[in-house]
Amino acid sequence: MIVPRVRWVVTGVVLLAAFVALGLLVDRQPLRLDVEVATALRGQDTRPAGLVAGVVTNVLGPVLPWVLGVVLVAFALRDRARLSVYARLAAVLVLCRVMSVVFKPAFLRQRPRAYPELSYPSGHVVSVAATGLVVVLLCGWAARRFVRLATFVAAAATVLAAVCRIVLGVHWVTDTVGAVLAVLGMGLVSATALRLLPFPDADGRSLVG
Repeated sequence: MIVPRVRWVVTGVVLLAAFVALGLLVDRQPLRLDVEVATALRGQDTRPAGLVAGVVTNVLGPVLPWVLGVVLVAFALRDRARLSVYARLAAVLVLCRVMSVVFKPAFLRQRPRAYPELSYPSGHVVSVAATGLVVVLLCGWAARRFVRLATFVAAAATVLAAVCRIVLGVHWVTDTVGAVLAVLGMGLVSATALRLLPFPDADGRSLVG
């Protein structure tokens, strides 16, 4: 049906607009929430919590999209019948991942502490959220029974990555919120445009026709 697809696209556009609006809001000055959290966690990057967070974000970070990309290539080589699906999933992954690369120069936001590169949105959180979203889409096409589990794990991993970046003092809270808005917005728009949503039913047909 056309209506659900339109709804997903509209939702995605709204989320992207919220991402841009938040970026403009915090571009020059952090919100009070940002300042309070950053102040409360100042110095944690050199303490045990920060050391643990550093290890976690070595895994939950930019490496994940690359790993998933390799997995998609392996699946495509093994299952040529779904080559188009894997190619479209890879396209969604790339489009979501580059949101931080493209938009960081647009928002000249500095980090909570001295750190190279700009701050909004968090590249680590974008990477984890984009990977999680595409894994959910992959399950929707190849292993429907795991969609709910994949959604839970993706959400948990994204929150954990966000918390770790905040504890390390390299991102404001709103950097991580913006990252999620960007990925969900671009993910919904691109996945719908590439006909990855809705998921097919057991007979390979769209769940909504």
